[in-house]
Order: sequence, then structure tokens, then C-alpha cells
Amino acid sequence: MKKKTRIASATAERIGEMRRLGRVRSNWAKSNAMTKAQVEAAIAADPDEAGLIVDWASATVDLPQPKGVLNMRVDRDVLDFFRAQGRGYQTRINAVLRSYVDQAARGRRRAG
Repeated sequence: MKKKTRIASATAERIGEMRRLGRVRSNWAKSNAMTKAQVEAAIAADPDEAGLIVDWASATVDLPQPKGVLNMRVDRDVLDFFRAQGRGYQTRINAVLRSYVDQAARGRRRAG
């Protein structure tokens, strides 16, 4: 199962060809002519950037915990169902189990 993404890849040659054909929407001449202050002002005026303040001095990198290794037996039809969905079926099985654990934890908090 291939992930859907909005990211497009292109070689430098392909980008050069797109520029020659006028198929690139970036205005690099305008961008290169802007001062740092103008760039900052343009970013500040962008509604997608409104209120976005990143304090890189306090940024941390939280690495995910390694997965535990488990050898378990499941019903053949259950395994066949997940395998039929293609690559990543073990990740999907983990997601189902994660959802169950999260729901069970929420139920305990409400009951307690």
C-alpha cells in the first residue's frame, strides 16, 4: 500500500525544463530581490504563519521507543485480512491494538 502524499519530486534537469517552459510558479527574481526585513514582513502577513512562534532554544528531540518483538498466534482469517491489505499490515495490526489500549485506558479513567 503506497502512501498518498502531496510532495512532488523532480530532478534538477526537470526543474530547469519546467522553468524554461514557464511551468514554475515561484518568482525567484522577486524573492532574491527581497531584503531580510521584507521576507520577515511577508511571513508575518501570511495567515498560515499567524501566531506561530518557535523557540528553538527549548526544542527537544524525543525519539520513539523501540518496538517490542512478539511472536504470537492469531486466527488465520484475521491474519489473512490484514495481509490482504498489502505492505504495512503489521503496522496496521499495531494501530488496532494501540486504539484498543487507548480506549481501555480512557474507560479506566472515567470509571476511577
